[in-house]
Amino acid sequence: MADNLKKRGSPDSKTINMNEDWEKEYWKKKFDVSGQQLAGAVRAVGKSVAKVEKYLKDK
Repeated sequence: MADNLKKRGSPDSKTINMNEDWEKEYWKKKFDVSGQQLAGAVRAVGKSVAKVEKYLKDK
């Protein structure tokens, strides 16, 4: 199912969609990181929120 772009609440709580600017902004603020840090974490461990969070905490 495609994202409903008019519904801008919290994103899917299990994955990070790096193709949606508003979602990237949400996760950058949530993890208090830059766009580059977020993108690097997603490249390193995948789009799982739990894995990205662990990766960023361990750095």
